[in-house]
Parts: sequence; structure tokens; C-alpha cells
Amino acid sequence: MTTYSQEAQELPRSYRRSAGVGLLLGPALSVVGTFYWQDDGVQGVDAAVFNVLSSLAWLVGLVGVFRAIEPRTPRYAAIALPLACYGVLGGVAFGMQGMHEELFGVSHGDAVRLLEPYPVAASLLFWIAGPLFPTSLFFLGLVLARIRAVPVAIGGLICLGAVVFPLSRIPREVLVAHAADLLLLLPFLYVGIQMIAGRLHPRATTRSVP
Repeated sequence: MTTYSQEAQELPRSYRRSAGVGLLLGPALSVVGTFYWQDDGVQGVDAAVFNVLSSLAWLVGLVGVFRAIEPRTPRYAAIALPLACYGVLGGVAFGMQGMHEELFGVSHGDAVRLLEPYPVAASLLFWIAGPLFPTSLFFLGLVLARIRAVPVAIGGLICLGAVVFPLSRIPREVLVAHAADLLLLLPFLYVGIQMIAGRLHPRATTRSVP
């Protein structure tokens, strides 16, 4: 059994600030990047740049979140953190794919078909890594609400945004993508500010966990 205390999870102020900024910039850059999507479903070079930078910010921010809640949820954090990082790398892969679609003048559908001769590579870089990002956010929203690190409404918004996210990225529906981006931006504005302020921790001050 591990004894959890509020003091045990405190992170250095500089680390909290960088992680909090990452949580703010991750969804914000994604919001901006979606406006650069092209009419034929191709993300293009400009959107790809924002997507990759957004992934970097997400990575920094999510690592901070998992570090903050690790004393309360050590087993979950140990498993979920590497999976979330893998999912973020999937976002980078999708961004680079969008850039190549514009550079080589192929549609999104053609780009997907060109991957068919490479099933292992496509699975590792796209079909497995890609879904891990929204899946990781969905369970993170549940856990944050369960341990009362955030209000239930905030955790619910994270879960809802995680569900809508793939519904926009798979068919490349711009309006749905804007909705998904907004659903993730709003709760992570709260989480990011809480992280910067050093208030992202469970409400309980002492508790035993496995």
C-alpha cells in the first residue's frame, strides 16, 4: 500500500508552468490548424505544421498531468503515460501525412490506399497510434473526475471531446473537427490553469491506494 499525500505530488513551479502551457497550447494550436484544412479533406502543409506543434505541446502537458496524479494512481499512470505518448506520436504521423498529401498532390483517400502494401508500418504509425490519443484522453477524463482532481463536468467534457475527436479526423469533416477541438480546448484551459497554479491534485489530503 502507498500512502498518498498532497505534498508528495507537488511538482517544481517551473515544471508546472511548462506543463500547464503545454496543456493550453496543445488544443489551441489544433483549433488554429483545423482552419487550414482544405476542401478535399487534405490537411495540407500549413495544417500539418500546427498539428505537429500541437502534438509537441500535448506531450509536454500530458506528461505533467500524469506526474501530478501519479502518487494517487501509480499503476494507471505507469500504463497510461507511455500509451498517451504513443498516441501523441500518432498525431505527428498524421500531420506529416497531411503535409505529404499536398506536397505530392494526392488526395487523402489515395494516400490511405498507398499505405495498403505496408500493413505493419501503417498499423504501427497510424491505425494503432492514432486511436490511442483520444482513447488516452477519454480515460484521463474519467480518472481526473474520479479522483476529484477536476470537477465532474470538466472530466465529462474531456471524455466527450475524446469521443468526437476521431469522428472528425477519420472522415475529415471540418465542422465536426471544429466542434471536437472546442470540446477539448475548454476543459484543458481549466486543467492547464490549474496545473500552472499548482492546484491540479485530488481533493483528499491523505488516502491509501494500491
